[in-house]
Amino acid sequence: MAAKTKTLEDAFYETLKDVYYAEKNSVRNLKKSAKSAQSEDLKAAFQTHADESQGQVERLERVFEIIGKASRSKTCEAMQGLTAEMQEDLEDFEGSPAADAVLIGAAQAIEHYEIARYGTLKTWAAQLGMDDAARLLDETLQEEKKTDELLTQIAGKINALGEGGGEEGKRASGGSRGK
Repeated sequence: MAAKTKTLEDAFYETLKDVYYAEKNSVRNLKKSAKSAQSEDLKAAFQTHADESQGQVERLERVFEIIGKASRSKTCEAMQGLTAEMQEDLEDFEGSPAADAVLIGAAQAIEHYEIARYGTLKTWAAQLGMDDAARLLDETLQEEKKTDELLTQIAGKINALGEGGGEEGKRASGGSRGK
């Protein structure tokens, strides 16, 4: 029996399951990150985004309803790798002046992954005529971009404090894009 030809709809559904797993995982990681952060601004940003991410999970469940599929997740290898890297960084830099800078760098890697996935899903939903799904996915995409920008702002303050505040401290995090 010949294999079924995969369509853009299939790719949309598989990617949706992947990002559903990633977002549910993100809620847990953000709560953990909030506990690990030393900066009050960073703690608050992580907690706020954890709450926001819970809403994003619910939004994804609405997208599953729109396409008439069960809300199912598929293990996201990328998120597992990013999460493992974050955990390793937390252990390696715990209590150091660069700990929050490293935490922001790891968090932004996760945000950038999510931004890429939501951008793709939004584009595909629009191409497939799923306007309601595209609108929901865009709402989440905008929240992810806003969180990335907030982390960049916080990184600017934190990086100046790390390792004596010199150039080395500023390089401690990827969160200081373009600075």
